[in-house]
Amino acid sequence: MNMKQVREIAKEKGVKTGRLSKVKMVQLIQQVEGNFDCFASAIDGYCDQISCIWQTECFESAKKQK
Repeated sequence: MNMKQVREIAKEKGVKTGRLSKVKMVQLIQQVEGNFDCFASAIDGYCDQISCIWQTECFESAKKQK
């Protein structure tokens, strides 16, 4: 998902994006939705949040965070 798409989702959820990184933006969206703000934290490649729309991208971002 590109930044424009993430910003659109954030706007729908009422999240102010400002100059946030993609990781921080997704984490705020997760919080607003009442979910764990765990985006990009699955550094071991495991996540039990199977219904998360961010899961695939989360794993990719987590690898970059290492």
